[in-house]
Amino acid sequence: MISTAPKLEQLQSTIESVIRGKPEVVELALVGVLAGGHLLIEDVPGVGKTTLAQALARSVDCTFQRIQFTSDLLPSDIVGLEVFNQQLGSFQFKPGPIFANVILADEINRTTPKTQSALLEAMAEGHITVEQETYQLPRPFIVLATQNPVEHHGTYPLPESQLDRFLMRLRMGYPEAEDEKDILRRQSLNSAVDQIKPVMHSDEVMDLQQEVRRVAVEDSLIDYLIRIVRATRESEILDLGVSPRGSLALYHGAQSLAYVSGRDFVIPDDIKRLVVPVFAHRVVVNSRFSTGLRRSEEAEAALQEILKTVSVPL
Repeated sequence: MISTAPKLEQLQSTIESVIRGKPEVVELALVGVLAGGHLLIEDVPGVGKTTLAQALARSVDCTFQRIQFTSDLLPSDIVGLEVFNQQLGSFQFKPGPIFANVILADEINRTTPKTQSALLEAMAEGHITVEQETYQLPRPFIVLATQNPVEHHGTYPLPESQLDRFLMRLRMGYPEAEDEKDILRRQSLNSAVDQIKPVMHSDEVMDLQQEVRRVAVEDSLIDYLIRIVRATRESEILDLGVSPRGSLALYHGAQSLAYVSGRDFVIPDDIKRLVVPVFAHRVVVNSRFSTGLRRSEEAEAALQEILKTVSVPL
């Protein structure tokens, strides 16, 4: 057993003080950050998607930018552009809001595919390219994107190539009655998010990310993970299975979940618990097996059925 860093516990409790009654969602968000991935937070409006992203960003002492995605947003509004400097007689690069440690991409599916794609290189490589010049982004670099269900009017569904860049997709859900009552009672002139003080520095986040990569994963568990992945590719329920990038996401996510749980080794339950949040946005359900649910809910149900067919290592 390992002793989880006290600051990590403090970070989790700080976020939970704002996101009431959702400890599992908060824990999975931290798992995604420590695994070095990006998070997609999807649900109906008003359930706390933006609040979760803001609370996580404010709890870490690093640079933060919020980008409100709208239909008229341009790629240059995100990455920056070349501006002519009359005094120097040459063009100079003016960085966009993407140059920050934590990016809140609010309602990412409200903007056009051209603008959505501006995030692809940044999320995958940690740098952006403008006018054949490459600019490194600060580290750590974390994108927390929120979106409303794609069935809503005025949205542009993210393509599979971009969905695959997100390590996990989280769903908030409505709060329980007592938690919602507590939310109402805690209202004040200043929002709870504005009162959050940083409990961890960006360098500490990177140190924790390095520690996570040292968590042990036995060969039997790697074989178990691969059997799940191959089952998604061979299932007649799915038109699109999980890619090797998805396999890596589950591997690193399981390491991170073990670390957050105070262990220096992965167990089968770590993998099973993360299959849905890590894989559901990466697979496509065959239309013949459509049940009338939302696309995301159908994918989650299909993965639960596939999990039942894969034997767990003893």
